[in-house]
Amino acid sequence: MYGDSTRTQLLARTSAFVALITLGSWISIPFLPIPFTLQTMFVLLAGAIMQRRAVIPVLFYILLGIFNIPVFHNGFSGIGVLLGPTGGYILGFVPAALLVGIAYEYRSSAIRIISIVVATLLILVLGAVWLLYSTSISLPSALLFGIAIFLPGDILKGACVYLTAQRVR
Repeated sequence: MYGDSTRTQLLARTSAFVALITLGSWISIPFLPIPFTLQTMFVLLAGAIMQRRAVIPVLFYILLGIFNIPVFHNGFSGIGVLLGPTGGYILGFVPAALLVGIAYEYRSSAIRIISIVVATLLILVLGAVWLLYSTSISLPSALLFGIAIFLPGDILKGACVYLTAQRVR
């Protein structure tokens, strides 16, 4: 890696975003069945900063959790978390980071904002579908507890991602 600043930068950013996503998962407000966390903000920020390579720290984050490193919400770990009610949200991080990352390869502010909105909705919809499947709750309950309740906070997190990415880039 000596002399290869691109690889060094990728490694540093990957490490930083794995740490930030983990930190965001530990900053949580317990709520049943899904807690409120800051993970999505750091996943989307990774996409905005690392572009399409943001998939790398997100996949590392998920792998660390699968290998029983306590990186998931409230310090949980293991494959059981992915099979539980929060699994759809966590797995939704991968396409969301890729979507925002690809959008941030373009200079258009509109494309960037739309990607943050669509990526957020993608995480919420995948999470709600998995919540519906894994807990056998009704569709209206899944929409309420899996999507609607998170929208105000996710709007605020999306705005933070956009403004932070403008300053960093």
